Amino acid sequence: MSELSENECFYMDKAFFYAKEALTNQEVPVGCVFIYSNQIIALGRNTVNETRNATRHAEINCIDQVENYCNDNNLNTLVVFSEISVYVTVEPCIMCAAALFSLKIKKIVYGCRNDRFGGQTVFDVASILNPVTELKGGYRGEEAMELLKEFYRGSNPNAPAGKAKVKKN
Repeated sequence: MSELSENECFYMDKAFFYAKEALTNQEVPVGCVFIYSNQIIALGRNTVNETRNATRHAEINCIDQVENYCNDNNLNTLVVFSEISVYVTVEPCIMCAAALFSLKIKKIVYGCRNDRFGGQTVFDVASILNPVTELKGGYRGEEAMELLKEFYRGSNPNAPAGKAKVKKN
């Protein structure tokens, strides 16, 4: 694994900022940024609990922002997506990996593997979709995993009855 450039480190810093914000808001701590033409055009975090919508992962929220950016700037969304690099704290889940690969995202750089829902680790989405996307992982992986562990040590107040963890004294 090669090291990240100064710009890439800056983008991962932003992704971690949003992951920590997610944790503060009782969301699974995943943050990401989408880069187009060397600028951030979308950024965010998971909002699943906040919206009570299981699809509102950080990457999906950013996809919506890119569509708005393209509409506001009269840009072809397919062209823009094909030139985007995604920096995300956790390996995209199966749903998000499929969405990003289908949009032909140029590159995904992620922190830790997603051993529960990973689009490469749990189910190799690429083996079905044959993406053009470059995928690079393991950047600040321990830090990303610590955020996940911190979340899962707590309780999710929006989990369905019988599924919510109860903190042990």
